[in-house]
Amino acid sequence: MENSITNMPDKNLLELRNVCVSYTQGKNAVNNVTANFPLHSITAIMGPSGCGKSTLLRAINRMHDLYPNIVTTGEILLKGENVLKMNPMEVRRMAGMVFQRPNPFPTMSIYDNVLAGYKLNGIRLKKREKDEIVETSLRNVTLWDEVKDNMTKKGSFLSGGQQQRLCIARALALKPELLLMDEPTSALDPISTNRIEELLLDLKEKYTIIIVTHNMSQAARISDFSMFMYLGDLVEHGITRQMFTKPKDSRTEEYLTGVFG
Repeated sequence: MENSITNMPDKNLLELRNVCVSYTQGKNAVNNVTANFPLHSITAIMGPSGCGKSTLLRAINRMHDLYPNIVTTGEILLKGENVLKMNPMEVRRMAGMVFQRPNPFPTMSIYDNVLAGYKLNGIRLKKREKDEIVETSLRNVTLWDEVKDNMTKKGSFLSGGQQQRLCIARALALKPELLLMDEPTSALDPISTNRIEELLLDLKEKYTIIIVTHNMSQAARISDFSMFMYLGDLVEHGITRQMFTKPKDSRTEEYLTGVFG
């Protein structure tokens, strides 16, 4: 069955068309998902564990390419171009990824962590360019004033919340248009979580954001649109406010009211 949504804005940065992902032949972990992601919006992907949320997110920036047994089919259109036919490095520059646990590179300084994407992609920069990218990226995540006097220290020197903001700065340094976030606050305390949420609301002015979250309150607070996935299917996708007040599918309602999760 094709899962889709109508009445969405015309300007979409990302469009998924009949996307399937399978780990084993004949069984889909993500089943025939069709969805649009409007420019400068936050979309929350919700659902119980094992429903395909992270699998779908990782398909968007070709992370499954690292595992030859994982097969992705359909179309993932980023600015109208199918990422499944693009150079994976180019895709990952356009679609930055932030993971569940803060993962700054432990042997690198704060400064070098921000620039890690350039090094991994073999992109050479002048010192002035590096300095500018580092400062801009750290300012974008409101971290510059906290670390500007400690740039040579390791990323592990920072608190958990600061480390996650550093990882977001590292993703933003490559100037992506899409920011993919896999439960970015689940390992953080409430104060750090609140700072990240406020940051995301600011960042959507420049970026399109997709966030996988188990936290329904978080989805309600920060997302413009929500997707509810269950057993690999996209059950419902729409404006967050409407989905939370008047879900169209009984499974969505049961999830949102805590019948299962």
